[in-house]
Amino acid sequence: MTRRVAAIDCGTNSLRLLIADVDPARHELTDVIRRMEIVRLGQGVDATGRLAPEALDRTMRMLASYAADIHAAGAVAVRMVATSATRDAANAADFTAGVERTLGVLPEVISGREEAGLSFAGATAELAAETVVGAGLRPEPPFLVVDIGGGSTEFVLGKSGSDAQSVGDLAAISVDIGCVRLTERHLDGDPPTPAEIAAATADIDRALDDVAAAIPVQDARTLVGLAGSVTSITAIALGLATYDASRTHHARMPAATVDAVTRQLLGQTRRQRAAIGSLHPGRVDVIAAGALVLDRVMQRFGFSEEVTSEHDILDGIAWSIADAGLRRWVG
Repeated sequence: MTRRVAAIDCGTNSLRLLIADVDPARHELTDVIRRMEIVRLGQGVDATGRLAPEALDRTMRMLASYAADIHAAGAVAVRMVATSATRDAANAADFTAGVERTLGVLPEVISGREEAGLSFAGATAELAAETVVGAGLRPEPPFLVVDIGGGSTEFVLGKSGSDAQSVGDLAAISVDIGCVRLTERHLDGDPPTPAEIAAATADIDRALDDVAAAIPVQDARTLVGLAGSVTSITAIALGLATYDASRTHHARMPAATVDAVTRQLLGQTRRQRAAIGSLHPGRVDVIAAGALVLDRVMQRFGFSEEVTSEHDILDGIAWSIADAGLRRWVG
């Protein structure tokens, strides 16, 4: 039975909505509406420990727009997941109350491990059924899924969305090296100075030590990259004049290409990055940090290429509603 569901992902940098028709029996998910807005909810959280009033206001105004879309589309269930910024904030209760007033449901502030499991399910559900991705053969499991967010980056290792029965079947870790957090900590220059880049790189490398200790990265056969930093880097690597998700989804990026794009972005001023036609304006100031994370991951763990997925935690949330039947049903 097909159900129309609504999934919302509230991260440190972006707010995203997916309204989809989900058929668990046929393992099909069909987009109805997919939206993304930069609200920067995590503005200053790393320094202050609190969600800024202006960031909360931006988020609630956009959620009101999402609520109107959900109602107009006739979604029968909705789940909202909030991730890194609200895990870290002392005033997270203000956020929760505002969401309930605006959207009519309580947000679930999930752990990094839960976030990793949802991202993995969304990213890999299709890969087991793919015969060709990009110009190559079907990617081989186990997959290492890397979800580069604004406040944190999730790493999760497993076979596929269809094979993994629960988060407990996956090896996962969340580390605090998101693109917003790293930019605010280290990359003040325009462009960043060599010393700033070195400090950010050292921060990333320390986090990757934790990743290597927590999960057997060497078992992975395919690296799958998720979220706005990765898809934006892919669009730049492909030379797209404007962003096109149909081109970036399941595109392959060689390690040398990722390194070249990272060096390009770190060497550019904000004004130069803003002139990139495929780059969302809300990512101009943080994209270099996101690229640096991906570049360091590939170099540290020896991946020769990366497969980009446009399907991520949003798709995982939608599947969780249909599969579990445990979320709030509307009407």
